[in-house]
Amino acid sequence: MSYRTLGRSGLQVSSLTLGTMMFGGQTDAETSLRIIDTAFDQGINFIDTADVYNAGRSEEIVGQAIAARRDDWVLASKVGMGPADGPANRRGLSRKHILSGAEASLRRLGTDYLDVYYLHREDHQAPLEETVSAIGDLLRQGKIRYWGVSNYRGWRIAEIASVAERLGVDRPIVSQPLYNLVNRQAEVEQITAAAFHGLGVVPYSPLARGVLSGKYAPGVAPASDSRAGRQDKRILETEWRDESLRIAQKVKQYAGERGVGVVEFAIAWVLNNAAVSSAIVGPRTEEQWATYVKALEVKITAEDEAFVDALVTPGHASTPGYNDPTHFVSGRWVRS
Repeated sequence: MSYRTLGRSGLQVSSLTLGTMMFGGQTDAETSLRIIDTAFDQGINFIDTADVYNAGRSEEIVGQAIAARRDDWVLASKVGMGPADGPANRRGLSRKHILSGAEASLRRLGTDYLDVYYLHREDHQAPLEETVSAIGDLLRQGKIRYWGVSNYRGWRIAEIASVAERLGVDRPIVSQPLYNLVNRQAEVEQITAAAFHGLGVVPYSPLARGVLSGKYAPGVAPASDSRAGRQDKRILETEWRDESLRIAQKVKQYAGERGVGVVEFAIAWVLNNAAVSSAIVGPRTEEQWATYVKALEVKITAEDEAFVDALVTPGHASTPGYNDPTHFVSGRWVRS
């Protein structure tokens, strides 16, 4: 296992992060525990969960699995999301929700501290000063060691680093963007802003929510037991695009000619970005995890980089004009 420094911190993390979004949901507890134990034995030390993953069940399973070796794990969780139709203060990044959310996560995880606490997504209602101040309180109380941002625009990464410095709060050390070879939009500002301000980059969805496994054929209905077949909301609004499906098939053929699995190739491509500290891979099965780990054996060449660039222009998504609806373009206000 190789380890990389997370941003400008002194924290060393494995180049793969075990994502646990499926644990306690599509992946039952027993299987989840086995995957976590296997990952640890392979040298993985970075594990990622969130308060909203399967209504907190993921945190409970993760806490149980790592309890005996807690200090050997770098444990990350998140705050900010919540039920859209629930009580207003059960979501967002107000001081109230951050502090209560942290306490709830610590209880579910059975630990007295988090190594990394992410702001899960931007909250355009809460002032950044209030959010950063609350994070500062958690740092001083020792309930979190470091913090980061997830799904943040580049300018907001810069601003939040500035606010932290102004308030005397330690800066964030990590950014978690959506990033894969059919959605390279993070290259424009997110990754460059993070690198400039000393944040490590830990992308999620390096397989484009399964599209880059090559299992979906263009023009063919997805299998009923697949994420797309289950009508998963996020894959349908982000990666379920004909252009991405066609590119996945081209990558599968190319990787096969190289003697490499398409899954391993796609993950290794993300890791070949020098700004990336670690990539989050979230298995549903033990077999998937076994495949993901093989990505660490793949070396991406200049020819591989040129091949991907010919498929998707750097800084762009596979589909011209595509924008993720949950990360709306905020630079235009229509005059009333």
